[in-house]
Amino acid sequence: MPFKNDDELQHINKQRCAWVSNYPQSDIMTMYHDEEWGHPLRDDDVKLFELLTLEVFQAGLSWEISLKKRAGLNNAFYQFDIDKIISMSDEDVIHLKQDKQIIRNGLKIAATVNNAQIIKNLQAEFGSFSNYMWSFTKGQVINHHIQSASDIPVQNEQSQTVAKDMKKRGFKFTGPVTIYSYLQAMGVINDHELTCSFNPN
Repeated sequence: MPFKNDDELQHINKQRCAWVSNYPQSDIMTMYHDEEWGHPLRDDDVKLFELLTLEVFQAGLSWEISLKKRAGLNNAFYQFDIDKIISMSDEDVIHLKQDKQIIRNGLKIAATVNNAQIIKNLQAEFGSFSNYMWSFTKGQVINHHIQSASDIPVQNEQSQTVAKDMKKRGFKFTGPVTIYSYLQAMGVINDHELTCSFNPN
């Protein structure tokens, strides 16, 4: 076995949230936990739209499946260029239903086109989609000070409030459970365990 350098050893020896132990060190879920999950994401509407779309497509499935289709979704939706997605036709949606690189759900594909238009409207109203999403907490991160995985809810009052407003504005596939997961992903909610080496706060 080749010798590992100090950085590799430190990475291996770090403590992670309990749910990550279900996956190998090199797994896509472990890397996602270490590098993205729960880290506050601001001022990047393209990235925020991508994460929202991943949440939409994982509804009823699993986050792991959605992450494995991430590259395909980026290709299908023009690297989440909002203007290009808005211009997609019904024929484009039908075509994507045949694309094996993504989760081939016509309703979710159509929802993504719809959601792009809503985000465009929010950019005009709030200056950015990021401003809208962070407005619910006035730019603050909600730290739940998680002791164990069992402390993490599937939804809460915050996600219910956000989901209700998003529904009113016309978003699709953005119920309170999906939005709770989204708020975790983008770092509005920090649900890393207190002992996790990757806890950003």
